[in-house]
Amino acid sequence: MKQMRQARKLVADSARVVALTGAGISAESGVPTFRGHGGLWRNYRPEELATIDAFERDPETVWEWYAWRRSFLGTCVPNDGHRALARFFLRRGLAGLVTQNVDGLHTRAAREEAGDGSPDAALPVEIHGAIARDRCNHCGARAEAEPLGDSLPRCADCGGLRRPDVVLFGEMLDPDVLARAQSMAERADLCLVIGTSAVVYPAAAIPLATLRAGGRIIEVNTEETGLSGAASVVLRGKAGEVLPELLS
Repeated sequence: MKQMRQARKLVADSARVVALTGAGISAESGVPTFRGHGGLWRNYRPEELATIDAFERDPETVWEWYAWRRSFLGTCVPNDGHRALARFFLRRGLAGLVTQNVDGLHTRAAREEAGDGSPDAALPVEIHGAIARDRCNHCGARAEAEPLGDSLPRCADCGGLRRPDVVLFGEMLDPDVLARAQSMAERADLCLVIGTSAVVYPAAAIPLATLRAGGRIIEVNTEETGLSGAASVVLRGKAGEVLPELLS
């Protein structure tokens, strides 16, 4: 296939590669997209629960929803797309992986593929946070998630109410995390955009930063997006099928 040959050459000729992934790559692992099948929980819609206002108004219900999501995500495993990216960055190192997903599957893939070695080169910059961590809603201290008990979890440092370490609607992204992702994209000469339309800011700024710096874009998606016209090569298909061939 001509497009695949062109894409593989771009990867081979690039000194620094950054990848941006979205919900499409994890859908292949059974993780429902935000508004897709499985988006309902009890009588609530995710848009009603994943907000800072909802958490401050009714933290018990929001916590129950996230506990359910954590339980569901525990049954999902990294797919061949996650694993191909992990192997690629463990091998190449530069420049790194940025994800919009909070499911932790890239992190799991990195640790599994690294084996006894360090997974650091393949660990993602999680611009929307990670559902498997907690964060204090008062002081911001982070901690590993714990099973939800009879009472809501409290911060060991200040006693404030803990919450899942994800960006809720109505909140700004962590500026330090976003700056790190932006810097990676600016220094890359190739950006892989995988399973995301990448047209909603601030995620949209990541591939555009590579483009403005003189780099190229390869898009991997099952359908056309608003970014397709800016890509040097477009590969239509599932990430779990395309990435192993592209990055081998």
